[in-house]
Amino acid sequence: MIMAISCTSSKNAQSDARDEIYEGDRIIVPDTFVLPKIPGTLTNPDERAKYLVSHYWERFDFADNTLIQRPEITEQAFVDYINLLDYVTKEVADASFVYTLSKAQADTAMYRHFVSLFEKYFYEPNSPFRNDEYYLKVLQETAGSPLLTDEIKSRYRFQLDMAMKNRIGQKANNINFTTVSGQTLRLYDLRSEYTLLMFTNPGCHACEAVTSRLNMSKALNDALALNNQLRTMLTILTVYPENDPDRWCDHLTELPGGWIHGYDKGMEINRERLYDIKAYPTLYLLDRNKRVILKDTSIEAIETFFSVKM
Repeated sequence: MIMAISCTSSKNAQSDARDEIYEGDRIIVPDTFVLPKIPGTLTNPDERAKYLVSHYWERFDFADNTLIQRPEITEQAFVDYINLLDYVTKEVADASFVYTLSKAQADTAMYRHFVSLFEKYFYEPNSPFRNDEYYLKVLQETAGSPLLTDEIKSRYRFQLDMAMKNRIGQKANNINFTTVSGQTLRLYDLRSEYTLLMFTNPGCHACEAVTSRLNMSKALNDALALNNQLRTMLTILTVYPENDPDRWCDHLTELPGGWIHGYDKGMEINRERLYDIKAYPTLYLLDRNKRVILKDTSIEAIETFFSVKM
């Protein structure tokens, strides 16, 4: 993929020659995924990346639904495709999603397969490519599609509703949480340059692992070290979005003492669907005005942010 973006026009011509086999005047497409031909006149890497993403599927036969059963071709090509998105603007990526889905309409089964691939890689909590902003455009295109069953469309409409909440750059939904002292506070009560909000579940092994990594993170500890009486640089807040104080208290000693911990006594977070908590833990990074900087993010992204900021 990278070579396709950066190579010269002569190299690209050589690559094209290997893509196809001629039998007389007839072109035989090999049993593999074939990249689009990038015009030799495009020499700027950004323009080449834009062209590649925008035309990525033009030589793929969406009408051949037997390719659904060939993940080494179809799904691998899809993974390579979303790996390219880092090289283009979001506008180009969004336009390519619309183009891809329109091409996939050539076959109902293929269309549903591609929608499921977008869901698998952009939405599922364990996917390294999870990205609500990308998935949002896909959901907007598919939520009303006549090629999907009512049951599937209902699921995607729900996902669309949740994806619209707490978007990057928007103010996060305010929540109430009750501390071990019995005091109920609100997220917006916290005065801090940055707030790391972590939805957690007592006894969750993944939560314990993430908590440990965050607690030992040099980038976060450097930020916490800047907290003083005049200014709070970073507040780390863990919230258990259920009303089970006994269970929560039993695991409270496992959580770092310098953080703030609470549970949702009124169970408003889940009842009102204030946050899309796909799995535990779920992490959000907010600025001083409680605008979302990072949504449903990773430890690596948080550490990178603070490494640059501090």
